[in-house]
Amino acid sequence: MKYIVTGAAGLIGSALIWKLNRMGIDDILAVDHLGTSEKWKNLRALSYADYMEKDVFYERLLAGALPRDVECILHMGACSSTTEKDATYLIGNNFEYTKTLALYSVSHNVRFLYASSAATYGDGEHGYVDDEEHIEELRPMNMYGYSKQMFDLWARRQGLLSKITGVKYTNVFGPNELHKAEMRSVVCRAYEQIRDTGKVGLFKSYRSEYADGEQKRDFIYVKDAVKMVMFLLENRCHGIYNIGSGRAETWNALAGCYLRHAPSVLPPEPLRIVLQPGQTIAPGERNLHVYLVQAMLQALGQCYANASPPAVTGVLDASTQRAVRSLQALFGHEQTGVIDHRFWAYLTRLYTLSAGDGTHGAPSASSAVNYLL
Repeated sequence: MKYIVTGAAGLIGSALIWKLNRMGIDDILAVDHLGTSEKWKNLRALSYADYMEKDVFYERLLAGALPRDVECILHMGACSSTTEKDATYLIGNNFEYTKTLALYSVSHNVRFLYASSAATYGDGEHGYVDDEEHIEELRPMNMYGYSKQMFDLWARRQGLLSKITGVKYTNVFGPNELHKAEMRSVVCRAYEQIRDTGKVGLFKSYRSEYADGEQKRDFIYVKDAVKMVMFLLENRCHGIYNIGSGRAETWNALAGCYLRHAPSVLPPEPLRIVLQPGQTIAPGERNLHVYLVQAMLQALGQCYANASPPAVTGVLDASTQRAVRSLQALFGHEQTGVIDHRFWAYLTRLYTLSAGDGTHGAPSASSAVNYLL
C-alpha cells in the first residue's frame, strides 16, 4: 500500500485521491468515518485498493498492524467544525490522533503530510506568514483552530517539522463538499443562494475600515490546493506552508464571479430583490444590484441583438448605461439610461419572460411589450 489518505471522502481528501488516480496511482488505503452522511458518494468515482473506518485504522496503527509498504500518509482527517465546543473530543480527534500518526511515520521512514489550518491565525493580529518560528504568537479564535495549533506547537517542540509537512489551507472550495452542511464553503453557499433566490447574503461589517461586503478572504479551488500539496511532496518540502491563492478577494467580488456567468446562475423565476421607489443606482456605483442588472442584460442580449450587453463588472459604467438605453429604445421607452425601481421591475419581468423554460428562448418584442404592459 503506497499511500494512506485519511479524511478520504472529504472535500480535500477525495480530491487528493482523484489526483493520485490521475497520476496512475491507485494503491491507496482510504480512511474515513462515513456514518450516516452522504459523503460516501464522493468515493464512487475514485479508485483505491482498500477502505477502513478511522477507528479500526487507529486500532491497527496502535497495534503496529498497518501495511509494511506504506510510502506516504496524507492526513486530512479531522473534525473541521469551527463551531464544535467539545474540547475533549477535538483534542482526541485532531491532536492526539495526529500525534500518533506523526510518530509512526517518522519511526517507519514514511512521508507524513498533515492538514493544519489557517484558523490558527485567529483574527490575523500577528499576520498570516507561515513561519514556524512565530507559531507560539498565534491566537486561534475557536477550539477547532486551537486543536490544530496544539499539534503545530507540539511538532515544533519535538523537532519534527524538519521531517514532516504541515499545510494551512485557506478558504478551499470545490466539488464534493455538499455533505459538510453548515461547514460548506462560503463559495458553495453563495452559489446556492444566488441559484435559489437571485441574491446572496453577505456578512455585515463591524469595522469602520471595511464597507459591508468588502471584507476579504483568500479563496482557493480544491484542485489548485491539491496541486500545491503534490508539489510539496515531490520536492520533499518539510515544515509548515500556507495553501492559498495568495490574493485576498472581497465578498462582493465573490458574488460578482457567479453573476458573470449568467444566465446559468440567475434563476428563471422572478428575482426576489428589488429597488425601492425613489432609489436609483448612480454612475460609478458598485454593488450587487449592478451585477444583477448587467447579468440580466447579458442574458437578454443573447435574445435581442440590439440590447448591446455590457460586461459584468458590478460597476455602473458608460457601457452599462448605453445598454440600458438600447433596451429602452427597443421597446419604445424613454431612453434615460437610468436604473431606478421602475426599470428594475421592467428588467426582471422581461428577464423572467425571456427565460421561459430556462433556455432563454426569446419572445417577440411585441409580445414582450404586451406582457409588460
